[in-house]
Amino acid sequence: MSEAVVKRRKGGRLTNIRSRWSEQPKDNLISDVAGKHATLPSGEDEGGRQGALNRFSAMWSSFRKGKRDRVKDPEPTEPLGPVVADNASRQHRYVSGQYFFEYLVVVSLKKTKDGSSYEPQITYQFPKRDGMVKFQKEEEEKTLKAITLFCFPEGINWAPLTEYHSETFSFVLTEVDGSRRNGYCRRLLPGGKGARPPEAYCIISSLACFGLFSKIFDEVEKRRQISMAMIYPFMQKLREAPFPAPGHTVEIKSFIPESGTEIISLTRPLDSWLEHVNFHTLFDCLTDEEVLLVFAATVLERRIVFIADELGTLSQVIHAVAALLYPFIWQHTLISIVPQILIDVVCAPTPYLLGVQKCLLDQVTDQSDLLVVDLSENKKETFIASVGDESSILPPKLQTEILEALRTRKKTSSESSATQIKRRCISKEQKSSFRSFVSAVEEMNRVVSEAFLHFFVKTVGHYSSYVKCSRAGQPGVFEKRSFYKAIDSKTTRHFVKKFIQTQTFDLFIQEVEQQQPGPQQGIFHKKILEYQEKEKEKKKKIKKH
Repeated sequence: MSEAVVKRRKGGRLTNIRSRWSEQPKDNLISDVAGKHATLPSGEDEGGRQGALNRFSAMWSSFRKGKRDRVKDPEPTEPLGPVVADNASRQHRYVSGQYFFEYLVVVSLKKTKDGSSYEPQITYQFPKRDGMVKFQKEEEEKTLKAITLFCFPEGINWAPLTEYHSETFSFVLTEVDGSRRNGYCRRLLPGGKGARPPEAYCIISSLACFGLFSKIFDEVEKRRQISMAMIYPFMQKLREAPFPAPGHTVEIKSFIPESGTEIISLTRPLDSWLEHVNFHTLFDCLTDEEVLLVFAATVLERRIVFIADELGTLSQVIHAVAALLYPFIWQHTLISIVPQILIDVVCAPTPYLLGVQKCLLDQVTDQSDLLVVDLSENKKETFIASVGDESSILPPKLQTEILEALRTRKKTSSESSATQIKRRCISKEQKSSFRSFVSAVEEMNRVVSEAFLHFFVKTVGHYSSYVKCSRAGQPGVFEKRSFYKAIDSKTTRHFVKKFIQTQTFDLFIQEVEQQQPGPQQGIFHKKILEYQEKEKEKKKKIKKH
């Protein structure tokens, strides 16, 4: 789902700006914004939340029409198998070339000076950053203040609680050059007696792997219930460990009193482009037909707002919707959870995917040309607002094929049930139930991703035949008109004519134009070849008869 290198077109040529995956990103932004429109000015602003708002709002006046390209992550070459994080492995520091995380912060709710309410403050940061120059310290302070916004985005007056169900969600910090860092957050009620406010643990990482970091948070929460001091030795071991390549496992040794030394296995999915995605939540909130309408609006790069009470629901659904575009990438504003103080982002005239809590719904519905999707359980209607043509965007025949493919997936139990199983894994039966759930979720991810990938194979899979190179070593040229004229179906051709005008397709084809002629790799190209072979076989059978 993510590119390894961010590029921009300059004077007709693509110039490498910097790797998205650098260990110490700079020019940090406080916005959860993706794509080329995430370019913010680097000037000074005020501290605290007002400064965050000013810096975020300045983005809307700085949009420009530069284009960004991408290249695929290199294929891993290491052998499969666990990598134990000990001193001997430090000389082979990476398996995939990445650290697990940059830092962990604890965000606690502290009383304001007048004692009338609580506000989020960072009470711990691991590891501490030393040796930074002044401007680096200032940028990091702004980023850390922004993290408090996304860990407690509600903008409500918190009060001490005796019960609070922990929840996990994610957000994205986007930099001036378009590179991104992911924020993974687990909010929980700290140990103690009596009423107390919740606190949040937030991991900042350049790596997108929600499932893996959710498991890390399970270990963090387990240690937090024993003692705050138990967390940091575990996080130190984790930081020293190499991040596994797709399909690989890393093992972390960690000591827990009364339990002894535990070995925690962390495995990345083999399909790395799906590792930040869990389609279950999306299909738990929406019917197959409703997902198709959302997909149609997303493909044409419209303004879409998702409404829910749960932060985890918002972040998981938005990342799942973006994943439906594969092999294409959403190039515009993406904010999985919009903090209350930044709700004016809904007024932006450009495409976006936004997650908004239901308590802020009244501040969203006064916008026009907007698709507002209610994900909550007690909703009266799913689409609170819509343009009205969503059902006619995709070719009817291909809509039917997607729905038929989606119906083949196995039905899974609700996420809440799965969470209960996970939290209370005591008996073998419960453990078996959870393993079955995980297997069903993986099956769903496979079925869903293939259904939508096949849609793009059928609509635009012939693109490579229409990228012509005049001379060796020169960029190719995409013959747009010939490309869509080659489509026999009128409804498909009508859709493709609209789709090729989007930023999503434009940046995809820019990458293709820059590639040298030769065999292509990747899941998309593999599926295209499979489809073309099937079509050839069909034609042969027709000729025989």
